[in-house]
Amino acid sequence: MASLNVGNLGEFLRDQRRNAQLSLRQLADAAGVSNPYLSQIERGLRKPSAEILQQLAKALRISAETLYVQAGILDEKDRDGLEVQSAILTDPTINERQKQVLLQIYESFRKENGLATDDEATRPST
Repeated sequence: MASLNVGNLGEFLRDQRRNAQLSLRQLADAAGVSNPYLSQIERGLRKPSAEILQQLAKALRISAETLYVQAGILDEKDRDGLEVQSAILTDPTINERQKQVLLQIYESFRKENGLATDDEATRPST
């Protein structure tokens, strides 16, 4: 089977798993995927879906966006925008109206600089 363009993702996942001191089986169980499937991802033989990446990120206690960038789903510049948005949306010191205003201002600057994606400022808060 030819290796897909996910080798960097596999290496990154393996490093994260080892840093978390998890065995392949432990991570597979925590993420709800099979051992062989996770092994294939780590070896660059399979390309996981965004949903599987999210499950792996949760099990590794890292951001899903980090894995999306590694998998080529998100550009690094998109990730930066998501991190800013996440910081704004999770800030307990400002209210919902203030959060929405900040997101709209941020989005307008990104559009002005050609970095915005559609609907970034209109995502609902969680």
